[in-house]
Amino acid sequence: MNEASQGTQLSSEQGATGATERAVSLSEAAAKRVLTLMESEENQGQNLRIAVSGGGCQGFSYGFSFDDAVNEDDHTFTRDGATLVVDDVSLDLLAGSEVDFVEDLMGAYFRVTNPNADSTCGCGTSFSI
Repeated sequence: MNEASQGTQLSSEQGATGATERAVSLSEAAAKRVLTLMESEENQGQNLRIAVSGGGCQGFSYGFSFDDAVNEDDHTFTRDGATLVVDDVSLDLLAGSEVDFVEDLMGAYFRVTNPNADSTCGCGTSFSI
């Protein structure tokens, strides 16, 4: 049994070559939070989507939403029953990243640790490459 099937590592449902290199992982805390949010009536049957868009104080910003659609150019990653959806263009900027869920004095939020980012803003919602 590989690590992905044990729930210790995110697995890609896309069978493309290089899926490991172009993967985005969820931490255990993030997977638990996604599952908790999916239990609410408005998010039932939906997946967490992360997308990168232009803007923010560093040039690119992360956007999170719940979405029941998985488009042809989307990649899906799962951990412990939680599914993360990333479009192909965003995956190029997010490859190797980890999405974590943090609760601290600033509040509760998803934090992205992105190895492709040269710099990030103070709140961690935008980055530059």
